[in-house]
Amino acid sequence: MKQYVYKTHGTCSQFINYEVDDNGRIHYVQFAGGCDGNLQGIARLVEGMTAHEVIDKLRGIRCGYKETSCPDQLAAALSQYVSSSNV
Repeated sequence: MKQYVYKTHGTCSQFINYEVDDNGRIHYVQFAGGCDGNLQGIARLVEGMTAHEVIDKLRGIRCGYKETSCPDQLAAALSQYVSSSNV
C-alpha cells in the first residue's frame, strides 16, 4: 500500500491522510481537524472503495456557505491521485 497526504483548502480540516492498495482501493482515510465524528463516518464509508467511486459520490458537496467541504476535498485528493497515477 502507498500512503498519501493531501493539504486541504477551504475547510476546517488541514489535511487528509489516506492509503491506496495495489488494486486501487482506498484504505485508512484520516482527516486532521474538522468535525471528528462526521469525518470518521466518511472514512469508514469509503473504506475499500475505488478512487473513482469515491470521487463520483463526494465531488461537489458543499459545507454551508463554503465552496467546498471535507468530502469534496477528499474527492479532490483522490482526483489528484488518479491524475498522477494514470488510474
